[in-house]
Amino acid sequence: MEDCAVRVRPPLAACLARGVETRLVIATTGPDLDSRVRAAALAWLRQRCTPDDPVVTRRELLNFQFEGQTFPLIDNQLGIRKPKGLAAALSILTTYTSDRKRPPYEDAVGDDGLLRYKFQGNLKHYTNAALQVAHDRQVPLMWFFGIGPGLYLPFAPVWVTAVEADQSQVAVALEDSQRHLSVDGVTSEIERRYSQRISRNRLHQPVFRQRVIQAYESSCAMCRLRHRSLLDAAHIIPDRDVRGVPAVSNGVSLCKIHHAAYDENILGVRPDFVIEVRADVLREVDGPMLKHGLQEMQSVRLELPKRRADRPNPDLLAERYERFRAAI
Repeated sequence: MEDCAVRVRPPLAACLARGVETRLVIATTGPDLDSRVRAAALAWLRQRCTPDDPVVTRRELLNFQFEGQTFPLIDNQLGIRKPKGLAAALSILTTYTSDRKRPPYEDAVGDDGLLRYKFQGNLKHYTNAALQVAHDRQVPLMWFFGIGPGLYLPFAPVWVTAVEADQSQVAVALEDSQRHLSVDGVTSEIERRYSQRISRNRLHQPVFRQRVIQAYESSCAMCRLRHRSLLDAAHIIPDRDVRGVPAVSNGVSLCKIHHAAYDENILGVRPDFVIEVRADVLREVDGPMLKHGLQEMQSVRLELPKRRADRPNPDLLAERYERFRAAI
């Protein structure tokens, strides 16, 4: 069991009453510190992350304040955060990598539907040992998933449900309901599908959404609406299709109205990024939403991301555009 000394600032009035300095060194036992840190960090994330602003910055995570002191929630260099004084890992981090470097989420989900997180280098590295302790004690962790340079989408709490040393990885549950799942192949087919759906809905879709919306600077590519909670990451090739990969180049940031219109083939996008409105919809006469929200999109060019790598893949747009033309 580890002990540590943590500097904390007690209330100023109490310090003055006792005639002590405003910085004290307090001996804190590992388990007590552990529970307080995790509770404080999780409470901060719940308050900090909102539908309009769910993404945290690297600076925020490095400058987290705990009991009056800076207590980083991530390691400055490593993917696994094991603070001094805690026996178990506090958080894990997945660095942002562009689509061109590797497919997103490659090998991230096992057949059991549980996510996998790779060890840090040597199997005996202290951070890997801290993941083993997190598993043994079943303490909650935070997972920060990179969606852009210095930007992370938090998932918390998560739990290490198995240590697979032979594969240099751990299995991670995103929900409490996944914690009982077996990783030795005896999980039922229904449980596996349920777990896979959780991982898809809780990780893959949110990460894809935030990466796409971030690339478009939190704006609808068609109408420029900038309310993040009203934006979706629309797939060009649907994710149910074998080619519908969760890559930014297979997505477009659209408001919910234009996303629905795109999915229903009311609107189409040509490979040159120009919007077309279905002919019968152009002939309709109705209220202002039809006129301004749909009909006036005819021949408008998409507002594209600044980075070329984040722009829609023209080949995927061409394939989707042919489906739009076939629906006319």
